[in-house]
Amino acid sequence: MTHVLDSVLLCGLVFIGGLYVLYYFVTWSWRCWRGLRAYVLSEIWHVNLKTYGQWAVVTGATSGIGRAYAHELSRRGLDIVLISRSEDKLHLVSKEIESQYGRQTRTIQTDFTEGSAIYPAIARQLQGLDIGILVNNVGMNYTGHFALFLEVPDCEQRITQVVNCNVLSVTQMTRLVLPRMVERGRGLIINLSSEAGARPQPLLALYSSTKTFVTYFSRCLNSEYQSRGVTVQCVAPFMVSTNMTHNIPVNFLVKTASDFAREALNTVGFSSFTSGCLSHALQNIALSVLLPDWLRLSSYCVSRLENIPDPMLTNERRAGKQD
Repeated sequence: MTHVLDSVLLCGLVFIGGLYVLYYFVTWSWRCWRGLRAYVLSEIWHVNLKTYGQWAVVTGATSGIGRAYAHELSRRGLDIVLISRSEDKLHLVSKEIESQYGRQTRTIQTDFTEGSAIYPAIARQLQGLDIGILVNNVGMNYTGHFALFLEVPDCEQRITQVVNCNVLSVTQMTRLVLPRMVERGRGLIINLSSEAGARPQPLLALYSSTKTFVTYFSRCLNSEYQSRGVTVQCVAPFMVSTNMTHNIPVNFLVKTASDFAREALNTVGFSSFTSGCLSHALQNIALSVLLPDWLRLSSYCVSRLENIPDPMLTNERRAGKQD
């Protein structure tokens, strides 16, 4: 009798173990297939972005990822509304696009750190345009390096600026363009989040939190409006070589802004939440395994991050030595 019970118990454990293995096999197979579609097959089969509408609006469009998105969207046949705070840079990017791709451009000069007062003027300048795509790219950090929350110069003012730029801009720009998209039954909103918003990141507390908002807002909005023909895609990159990242050298892990924008736009229609490119997706998987949240949030990890030097100061010291 004992042997029979042992055999039944063993069979039960084998069955449960088999189901467990099958579950993870199916889960990882599905994830691999989705990754293959989003990052490999999308290089061959692109969504025709012109079907969304004639105009694309890009915030933070004069440098970095925003500028790269503006160029790539123009290359794919859309007219561009460039929004940024520097009038001179706006005219420069506008001329680049018109001369290189022969597309129309419009420019709107504004400072997204100034809060809600700027949006009525933006709304008036967007009126009457067939806006098919909105890229909510504008964003800022509150310090150029890892730092404790209270160790930021002009902390009170900086907090307001970061929230206005990273959070308020996304919601208000979406509010301006979404109604017409819903009326037409087509539209694409691309919100630039960050890997720092996918998991809690000490010493980037405010930046990480604002990007978490962008991630959740995007995913919720996509669920609400995808049945009405509007796609809301959240893009959460790792390191891209831009002014914000101190133009870190490009390698397999770090993308140029132009390469990133091209690959990220290829994922439209294949994924509503994406790292933007294959190398960043692989980094996301590796980091989730090698640096789980309990370790990331530990005092040991925080103390190690505190000891990382400010790259701006390091560059200044190097420049001083060269002089």
